[in-house]
Amino acid sequence: MRTRKHAPLEESTGIDLAPMLDFVLNLLIFFIIITSFVKEAGVTVDKPQARTAEHKETGNILIAIRPNGDVWMDKRKMDIRDVRTSVERLHVERPEDTVVIIADKLAPTGILTQVMDQVRSGGVETVSIAAEGD
Repeated sequence: MRTRKHAPLEESTGIDLAPMLDFVLNLLIFFIIITSFVKEAGVTVDKPQARTAEHKETGNILIAIRPNGDVWMDKRKMDIRDVRTSVERLHVERPEDTVVIIADKLAPTGILTQVMDQVRSGGVETVSIAAEGD
C-alpha cells in the first residue's frame, strides 16, 4: 500500500501590513526632512525697516533679541554667556549654516553687539542681522 504525502498546510489568510508600514516609513522620512528645514528662534520680533535689506535663503542658526534684552535661541531663553557654547555646538554639527540675529527694533544695541561678539567667538565669522525690506 502506498503512503500518501500530505500537502503542506496553507498559510492563514490575513491582512498584509507591509504596504502600510512602507507608507508610515515614508511619512516619517518626509516629516524628518521638512522639520530640518524649519528653524525658529522661538519668539516673535518686530524687525526694523531697511531700504537695503536683502532676502537670503541661508541662515539656519537664528538668535532673537526681544525689546527687553532677552536673548532667545532654539525656542528657549538663554543668557548671553551661553550663546557662544550653543553656537559652537551648532557650528560643529552643521558648519555650512550661517547665523542670523533677529533683533527687535527696540532692543538695546549693547545686547546686540554682545551677542555678535559671542557668535564670532563661537567660530562663525559671518553674522547677519535681520531687517524688514521696504
